[in-house]
Amino acid sequence: MAERMLQFVRLQQQTPEKRSASRRREDFDEIYARFEPAKASEQASRCSQCGVPFCQVHCPLNNNIPDWLKLTAEGRMEEAYEVAAATNTFPEICGRVCPQDRLCEGNCVIEKGFESVTIGSVERFIVDTAWEQGWVKPPTPTRELPYSVGIIGAGPAGLAAAERLRVRGFQVHVYDRYDRVGGLMIYGIPNFKLEKEIVLRRWEQYAAGGIQFHLNVAVGQDVSLAELRARHDAVFIATGVYKARDIDLPGAELRGVVPALDYLTASNRKGLGDAVPEFDGGALDAADREVVVIGGGDTAMDCVRTAVRQGAKSVTCLYRRDRANMPGSMREVHNAEEEGVRFLWLSAPEAFLGGEEVTGVRTVKMHLGLPDATGRQQVAPIEGSHFVEPASLVIKALGFDPEDLPRAFGEPELPVSRWGTLKVHHRTFMTDLPGVFAGGDIVRGASLVVWGIRDGRDAAEQIETYIKSKAQLAQAAE
Repeated sequence: MAERMLQFVRLQQQTPEKRSASRRREDFDEIYARFEPAKASEQASRCSQCGVPFCQVHCPLNNNIPDWLKLTAEGRMEEAYEVAAATNTFPEICGRVCPQDRLCEGNCVIEKGFESVTIGSVERFIVDTAWEQGWVKPPTPTRELPYSVGIIGAGPAGLAAAERLRVRGFQVHVYDRYDRVGGLMIYGIPNFKLEKEIVLRRWEQYAAGGIQFHLNVAVGQDVSLAELRARHDAVFIATGVYKARDIDLPGAELRGVVPALDYLTASNRKGLGDAVPEFDGGALDAADREVVVIGGGDTAMDCVRTAVRQGAKSVTCLYRRDRANMPGSMREVHNAEEEGVRFLWLSAPEAFLGGEEVTGVRTVKMHLGLPDATGRQQVAPIEGSHFVEPASLVIKALGFDPEDLPRAFGEPELPVSRWGTLKVHHRTFMTDLPGVFAGGDIVRGASLVVWGIRDGRDAAEQIETYIKSKAQLAQAAE
């Protein structure tokens, strides 16, 4: 191992080549090139193979990162893929969209002094190679079981659960209200972070493995939850959270003040070749406009970088805290700055100005105070620091809340928390309704793709245990 690994003392960190900012602004293509095989092996060899791998500890999926780094360094790519896929349903997606700087790479032991291993880029290389070589197979079971599971939502959690259950032989039916599989991976995340073909090929693969998809089906309208419970041995709710958090300010009703998801969905649908009247009519197109994005998370970064590519006259991000307290990935902030986005830290909106259409955002400077009960510093306005930021398009990227699922599903007994998320027994993922499970963002609140995958995989195990236990009890009673 010593010859192959621990090369961080000799080799510097190198990420795959990144396209210049001027070129990136012209299209929605991914911004990073792919590692050459020799370079991937070289960068993987920088891993210290530490006894307590903090990269793995801080990965929500507990991926066996040191193992597949070592295999990559040795050129054993098919084995590296098998190890990566053993714990992660979508390693090629996590390699692209995970905030590695806050998770695995941010906790790499060699980070202090030598810079971390480029874990995300190597992960992407491993799985892209696997797809090219035909190593990625449909989720085909060794034997079929007579039990079926209905899954509501075709996002990361729903798909992860579907794959795990199908491999175990269950008949899996996925219901989604949209016309494509993927949830926010299709309609929320822009192409420059996750090209849609990466998601669509998984859809094709899962369908080939026998997972049945029922699209354009809204539970509560086209079919009730009660019907699904009668149709299937168990139901898994993985709808995600899509209700945009709003901001109650004067002028919020003006034309040109729009929610982030509406804006991103229009852009992604346009890229997929759909007819998008609101984009074509200019309402959700940033071209030649002064754009202001309110928020500091990854969705805000997706919005500012999308606006740049649409040809905005200027793009400004307002965030009420400073850079250090920003919840989004610092890597994304850096990429946005390279592409010309202007950040106004410690700045909060007070009102949207204009007649019928927005023309500006009245803004006040903020200062950080003492930490609150959560440990986060409180913010307060600075008296007399008001100014107006010109804007002809304002995008509100303030996060997402759950929809009212009990009412939407026509199931008033479906339990929810005070935040509107579904209540589950956290060891079993089951709600108070027998046989109805839930996971992903609809339980934990708006979170990361990788946490959705984790919940889907864990819930699948609990669903399998529930169905088989129920079947055994039924057989014993006969």
